Amino acid sequence: MAKPSVIISDLHLGAVPDTVQQDFLSFAERWHGAAETLLINGDLFDFWCEFKTVVPSQHFDTLRALADLRESGVRLILVGGNHDAWGGPFLQDKIGIELADGPIELELSGRRAWVAHGDGIGPGDLGYKMLKRVIRSRPFRGFMRLIHPDMAWGIANRVSRTSEREAHGFKGAKARAGILETEALRLLDERPDLDLVVFGHSHVPALKAVGDGRFYVNSGDWIGNRTYTVVSEAGVEQFDWDGGQAGK
Repeated sequence: MAKPSVIISDLHLGAVPDTVQQDFLSFAERWHGAAETLLINGDLFDFWCEFKTVVPSQHFDTLRALADLRESGVRLILVGGNHDAWGGPFLQDKIGIELADGPIELELSGRRAWVAHGDGIGPGDLGYKMLKRVIRSRPFRGFMRLIHPDMAWGIANRVSRTSEREAHGFKGAKARAGILETEALRLLDERPDLDLVVFGHSHVPALKAVGDGRFYVNSGDWIGNRTYTVVSEAGVEQFDWDGGQAGK
């Protein structure tokens, strides 16, 4: 049987307690050579901007773990989220991560998947959709790289407010989750060739079967849930990470 693929999202490393990173390091070690693909569906980092000669020290252990995972034969894909869409040559060439500015379509352990982080998906939210186009543009990325890295990280942390939002339970998460599920079910209805529609962003884990062998997947987050999804030829399952083996 082919190796499974694993999906995670929304760790927000750099703005959450160190225990989140430590759990992720254990999780990454668990899948050494044991997975076909690790799909990180956005917001692995609470902020990521590549400078030509600087790598953020707070992410060193995570980057080393990902490089080791890639060296073990696991394909790594990072779909840019609303916090970490500014990847570049370092992540690609030095770590071995395939970067995607979703939505993308790909095969995950023999299943056809449509994948997007989920920000800006669905009707409304026009202000954010316009802002998203600006902050992901080449000129804006160039501007950010002109700022001293420490200052850039400081600005990003103040704008992000992840720790503040975590303390208040990520207000609006259920509403976002509902919008994403509606869009996923629409896509699955319109695209019978798809086996999976995969979102993150809402921080609300979901696994909804639609017909025979077709699913809407939201991998949840690692701030409050520590959830991940395993896709295999046998099925699609979702688990809580407790430091043990998958599904245990």
